[in-house]
Amino acid sequence: MAEIEVSVEISAPVAKVWDLVSDIDNEPKFWKGTKEIRNISKIGNIVNREIIIAFRDQKCIQEVKLEPKERIEVRFTKGIIDGTKIITLTAKDEKTIMKAKWDIKLTGMMGIFTGMIKKHIESGTEQALQNIKEEIER
Repeated sequence: MAEIEVSVEISAPVAKVWDLVSDIDNEPKFWKGTKEIRNISKIGNIVNREIIIAFRDQKCIQEVKLEPKERIEVRFTKGIIDGTKIITLTAKDEKTIMKAKWDIKLTGMMGIFTGMIKKHIESGTEQALQNIKEEIER
C-alpha cells in the first residue's frame, strides 16, 4: 500500500473551506489526477460515481461519504486503484488545517507500479491543496 499524507493551513474558517471542497463535482478543477466525473447515485451524504483518472485514462468507481465541515472519505470500489483518500478539516484559531491522506494500491498486475505512482500522487496532492488554498484566500 502507498500511504501519503499532505496538509496545508488555509487562512479561512472551516465553513468557507468546506463550501469549496464539498463541491465534489468540481474536483477536476483542483485535482489534476481526476480528469472526469460522472455521478451514478446519491443517497443522503453518500455519492457513488465513476471517475476517469489521468493514469492511463483509467475508469474507477468511487463511493464518496461527506461528513459536513469535517471530512470527505473517498473509497475506490472498482478499477485500477484500491483504497481510500480522506480529506479532513480541522479548525485552528481563525484558520483551517486541511489534510489529505491516501492509503491505496494499484490492483492486479499493476500492483507492482504502486511505489512508482506514489510520488506522482503525492505531488498532485500537494498541488491540489495549494490550488484550493489559493482559491479560498483570494
